[in-house]
Amino acid sequence: QVQVVESGGGLVQPGGSLRLSCAASGSIFSMYAMGWYRQAPGKQRELVATITSAVGSAERTNYENSVKGRFTISRDLPQNTIYLQMNSLKPEDTAVYYCKVFTTTAPYDYWGQGTQVTVSS
Repeated sequence: QVQVVESGGGLVQPGGSLRLSCAASGSIFSMYAMGWYRQAPGKQRELVATITSAVGSAERTNYENSVKGRFTISRDLPQNTIYLQMNSLKPEDTAVYYCKVFTTTAPYDYWGQGTQVTVSS
């Protein structure tokens, strides 16, 4: 089993910044990537960004187009933690943000409980 815990959400004004954190623990020997997804009310969950996370792996990142240039995903491998630095936030970024851990063994992914991000004046 893998435990996934997010933190760092909150309320911020348009144009502001927030940093989310996600820590993975437990049976993480087969973890190879981690990522952030978000789900706004009435919408499907969507990819925000992913990053490779296997020990010794080259860092590769992937971003959804609407967040490129505003959001940055990063990793701390010894801590099995990833971060999402979100700048220039917009009201349409409002959503519950979920962290996902990708593994090479079943069930192949684990999700955190989610953290609310609200962008409003």
